[in-house]
Amino acid sequence: MLIDSQYAANSNSDNWAIQSELWIAELPKLQKARLRRQRNPNPLILAGHGISLQIDKGTLAIKEGFTHHPQKQIEQRYFKGDLELPRIIILLDGSGSLSFDVLSWLSEQGVSLVRIKYDGSIAIVAGAGFRVNPEKLKWQFELQSNEVKRIEFAKELIAQKLLNCAATLKSQFEPSERRTKAIAKNTNGAAQLTSGRFSNMGEIRAIEGEAAAAYFSIWSAITMQWTAQSRYPVPKSWQHYLSRSSPLTGKLPKNKNAAHPVNAMLNYAYAAKASQLQIKAIGDGYDPYSGIMHHARDDFPAYVYDIIEPERPKVDATILAFAQSRTFSGADFILCKDGVCRLSPQLARVVALLVSG
Repeated sequence: MLIDSQYAANSNSDNWAIQSELWIAELPKLQKARLRRQRNPNPLILAGHGISLQIDKGTLAIKEGFTHHPQKQIEQRYFKGDLELPRIIILLDGSGSLSFDVLSWLSEQGVSLVRIKYDGSIAIVAGAGFRVNPEKLKWQFELQSNEVKRIEFAKELIAQKLLNCAATLKSQFEPSERRTKAIAKNTNGAAQLTSGRFSNMGEIRAIEGEAAAAYFSIWSAITMQWTAQSRYPVPKSWQHYLSRSSPLTGKLPKNKNAAHPVNAMLNYAYAAKASQLQIKAIGDGYDPYSGIMHHARDDFPAYVYDIIEPERPKVDATILAFAQSRTFSGADFILCKDGVCRLSPQLARVVALLVSG
């Protein structure tokens, strides 16, 4: 059977433990190689309950969380200036503790700390300081206030996004008449955006929306391989892909509260990519909250959601390739009481690592 998140975290289920260990074994295979004098390019991704980050004798002492039983808690220690020290530490939901000293230590060492909640939203980005570049901030404000320049900015971003959508369709789906039409819809939309003149953002969104409808219509060809269904049956709706939007969000189609495993993986992957782009934007001197295409809000890194647009189809390609090349178990996902599908903690670590860099 499928299990609620609290029970899953404490379950003695053999299959849950087996699947968790299988995904843990995947993590080293996804690590990027580090040159001898190179800083570790891989993020440290932590999940589970009982995560601990503390400063001990001037070092960063980390205890990873528990996700299944039996499991030995892994401990790591990093020294100042250590080339093994990752630039990003990602906490995937879970529970635990850290001290204020940890935040100061991370900031001093140029390490960013990100927490991604169970629904794929970003809860915190901390550690790396905000070094605003006045010229870049001025550029952001200028484009915000100049509708002509704002439209030109959006045209370029969305045109590149549509070209990347076409590339994802070519790489991830078998040739068919429908695929050919969807690719043409996206490439033609990109050409229309590049050469056309537009008076408002609504016209750009209309082209993007038509291309997106064609793009996601091909996703009905997605199939996932399942094992141990007699012990861990999965909902019939998981056997086929119907829509990027969730049926659990009411009348308005939205992507949060995923009801399908592929969408749950995408939500986590987008959040991981967005956190990396936010850290880069801050490091480059931009204000992550001063959006140009997306409107600025205090609780929303609008500029990050501007620059992630061309990256979304690349994330899609990564997740599609992963989802269709592995065999999954119902124990890899958590079906909550409201029908929302979540990833098991160890699978979430793999998904976040897949889109790193």
